[in-house]
Amino acid sequence: MQPATDLISPLDYLAQDAVMARLIQETPSPKIFNDYAGDVYLALLESIVSQQISVKAADAIFSRFRQLFADGYPHPNELLLKSADELRSAGLSFQKIKYLQSVAGFSLANPMDRAHLDPMTDEEIVQYLLPIKGVGRWTVEMLLMFVLDRPDVFPIDDLVIRQRMLLAYPEQTNGLTGKALYKALHQIADAWRPYRTTASRYLWRWKPL
Repeated sequence: MQPATDLISPLDYLAQDAVMARLIQETPSPKIFNDYAGDVYLALLESIVSQQISVKAADAIFSRFRQLFADGYPHPNELLLKSADELRSAGLSFQKIKYLQSVAGFSLANPMDRAHLDPMTDEEIVQYLLPIKGVGRWTVEMLLMFVLDRPDVFPIDDLVIRQRMLLAYPEQTNGLTGKALYKALHQIADAWRPYRTTASRYLWRWKPL
């Protein structure tokens, strides 16, 4: 594809890939919402609470966690003053408590506001936030897509994305594993630049027939 993206809409641009055109036609438009209004700190806390548990359980625990604070907001200095027993009362594991404290400590020493992050590239933001315990590349990529509204993120480490791409592009991925598969997936996704976030949203919502 040619990068003349200002001449056509993102969906028309993606539809130049015949497979993606079919996915878009078969799939209702993904809902775009941002519960955190760019609040990276709060989004990271919620992401850590959500790790390896159901959405229902995560919502309940995060709600109880926020109720531990007078105004319902876990300000980093207040979070660091909470005892392990207080935080455990919300349903948090000791490991997640350490991770939440790591986010709070990082935020006190390093700016996490939009004014600081917006000038950075996607990869610069990934590298900036990776030192936080409990935060990996996938976590930051979700933040880039759903909190910072970055348009060209391709979360290849997301299992659903890989599974859907295998189903959608069998000829390009058949029999491939490991590095060879990752290379093929990146090559497929290169055709979606600079709208890989939109393509990923459709892949998540697409229901293979």
